[in-house]
Amino acid sequence: MSETVPDLNHALAHAHTLGLERIDAQLLLLHTLGRADAGRAWLLAHDTDAIAPEALARFSALCQRRAAGEPVAYLTGVKAFYGLALHVDARVLDPRPDTETLVDWALETIAPLPAPRLLDLGTGSGAIALALQHQRQGAQVLAVDASPDALAVAQANATRLGLAVRFQHGHWLQGVEGLFDVIVSNPPYIAAQDPHLAALTHEPLQALASGADGLEDIRAIVAQAPAHLPPGGWLLLEHGWDQAERVRALLAAAGFGQVQSRTDLAGIARCSGGQWPTVK
Repeated sequence: MSETVPDLNHALAHAHTLGLERIDAQLLLLHTLGRADAGRAWLLAHDTDAIAPEALARFSALCQRRAAGEPVAYLTGVKAFYGLALHVDARVLDPRPDTETLVDWALETIAPLPAPRLLDLGTGSGAIALALQHQRQGAQVLAVDASPDALAVAQANATRLGLAVRFQHGHWLQGVEGLFDVIVSNPPYIAAQDPHLAALTHEPLQALASGADGLEDIRAIVAQAPAHLPPGGWLLLEHGWDQAERVRALLAAAGFGQVQSRTDLAGIARCSGGQWPTVK
């Protein structure tokens, strides 16, 4: 670091030497300065402002943790998802922007329904369920997770945001009662021996890995969902970048119609779903 009084530019340059992406460094610096809501443009306007030694030390410590692979959302405690500021920590998966594709599809599917019933399986931080409830205030949304820790995070988010999502502890659809117009899930879908898991050690393994081929949990959901879908109901699933064809095959084999996939922001088939037929 420079011998002169360090400024914000110097701090960001230091983060760069540690290998941080610029956007990550900017978010961590805004968090350190207590200006998380100011936006990255504020840093450009104040790049020559001095940074206090204690603030620089806190920022440097956060940068070290980020360089070791800890998600920015865990370091700041907040992640934006579908226009909502969610509180997240290591008890839940860091919500990804690609998952917004699943929310878009679910909202499109329920658009004609006056009071849709929605079920979010493996809710984690509550991201999907809360986004759906926020967009459709009149919907009945139930969110399920097998992790009591995850449910605590999701419930706290719902309370803070004033959203009336209901929560239930359980493993996928076991113990769930009733029918739902749409069942959505972003389940674990990484193969247990996938080398990419080594870079995700800060996130809960049970929310990431799913058997030898990554499809163990998706198979369970596809098998259990028909008993909870009325004729015309939809099952929508997020999956890995190379799993769309196999997930569509599972849906078709289970009797779903209108089987299709949707692409994420990068143009990758990220979600697949099907409609339970009106006539069997």
